[in-house]
Amino acid sequence: MRYAYGLTSALLIGGATISLVTGQPAGAQVAQNADPQIQTAVPRAGAPASFADLTEQLAPAVVNISTRQRVEVQSSNPFAGTPFEGMFGDRGGGQPTTREGQSLGSGFIVSADGYVVTNNHVVTPQGNGTVEEITVTMPDGTEYEAKLVGKDAESDLAVLKIDRREPFPFVKFGDSEKARAGDWVVAIGNPFGLGGTVTSGIISSVLRTAGAGAYDRYIQTDAAINRGNSGGPLFDMQGNVIGINNAILSPSGGSVGVGFAIPADTAAPIVERLRKGETIERGYLGVSIGPVTEDFAAALGLPRNRGEVVQSVVDGEAAARSGIEAGDVVISVNGRDVTPDQTLSFLVANIKPGTTVPVELIRDGKRRKLNVKVGTRPSAEELAQSQMFGNDNEEDEMTAPLDQGEFLAEKLGLGVVPINPTIARQLGVSADTQGLAVAAVNQNSDAARKGIQRRDIILSANYQPVTTAEQLEAIVRAAEADGRPSVVLRIQRVRGPSGYIGVRIQ
Repeated sequence: MRYAYGLTSALLIGGATISLVTGQPAGAQVAQNADPQIQTAVPRAGAPASFADLTEQLAPAVVNISTRQRVEVQSSNPFAGTPFEGMFGDRGGGQPTTREGQSLGSGFIVSADGYVVTNNHVVTPQGNGTVEEITVTMPDGTEYEAKLVGKDAESDLAVLKIDRREPFPFVKFGDSEKARAGDWVVAIGNPFGLGGTVTSGIISSVLRTAGAGAYDRYIQTDAAINRGNSGGPLFDMQGNVIGINNAILSPSGGSVGVGFAIPADTAAPIVERLRKGETIERGYLGVSIGPVTEDFAAALGLPRNRGEVVQSVVDGEAAARSGIEAGDVVISVNGRDVTPDQTLSFLVANIKPGTTVPVELIRDGKRRKLNVKVGTRPSAEELAQSQMFGNDNEEDEMTAPLDQGEFLAEKLGLGVVPINPTIARQLGVSADTQGLAVAAVNQNSDAARKGIQRRDIILSANYQPVTTAEQLEAIVRAAEADGRPSVVLRIQRVRGPSGYIGVRIQ
């Protein structure tokens, strides 16, 4: 069996080699008793003998994108607490310092006047950084300072602008809806800072859902994509951009043949709006949703892979106003079925806010149809805030702000966020409440031992009102400068009256 398998593999490889070199047909196997004259295997039209001509035409429009960033980091004395603490000077004394950071990615020019498309994460700083300069480098090494025209975090797209007197080479978006699994594709980018690099492969899957967001639908490819390919183009054999390389699935951090690209049909309209300086608005219902599992479907007599369950409804949003309730199973929106590959989030996000659409759902085993006026989707930051205090038992949410090495986390063991109307609603307090909400508490801190909990509100510190983390930080720093070991916080409890607590500075 090992020999037979090896021989079959050799024949298949040999057949493929012949057809690429000679152009002779190659393809599906035929029966042994078939007419010898038709025992020729033909590859699908378009299988190339080489990608060189295509690459030569397209590569001039693919660019390298680099950023120079200023990143704030927390400095500390590595000898603190030892006899050598003062031997080498102050070494920062815990004060924030800045360092220069860089990012590297790819992009492509989409117009002769120099508009460049890339990923948002390529030109967006991480943490407390700011981007000071964006540089676009052409394949011939010519550098241009780029202006950020617009970016959209939801779709992870950004548009830059570079200028020169002569027209730039550019490429065009194609029709990704025509892409099929098995089609040849070529990726051009700048992995590992090596300069223009070309890889080829096929489309492994179209419209692969790789997350739960409104735009987490991708073209999957086995063309090698690595760090630095982000924002680069994925071309079809006609030289059209059918995808924007965005992410990989890899246990090692390198390419293992599972890469994802944002489909052109999703990207092109957003890019056009960003070029015009328009705000990207998306539809929104105001619900949290869950999948229809096999057991859930069986209990309701639903077909598998159809619909999503409404877990909760946000007060005052589109779903609540139209009568959608928790427990409803939404099976279609505006005549389009809700499926794993066409999620409720995706369907609604692509509807213009203010539009009224029919929504079909199942409630108590019966089908119902409601007319819903779609709302406007909040920003990613607003959505994150809306979920920050949704559940007292969300341990991940409690500890996340403490993992960033911030001053307040180190000195007080607290992670805090300013109160806005969204957070005030979650905390059950008046919308005009001023203060800082406690988002996380280090359980080994004095604040925790004094009973301060997540969802508590800090109204003042040392009898001074605080509405920003910077104000609280300044008060703690002043206390340290005066040699005081603690600060007095006025705390509004989640349940109960406010009170004053002395918290030791760590």
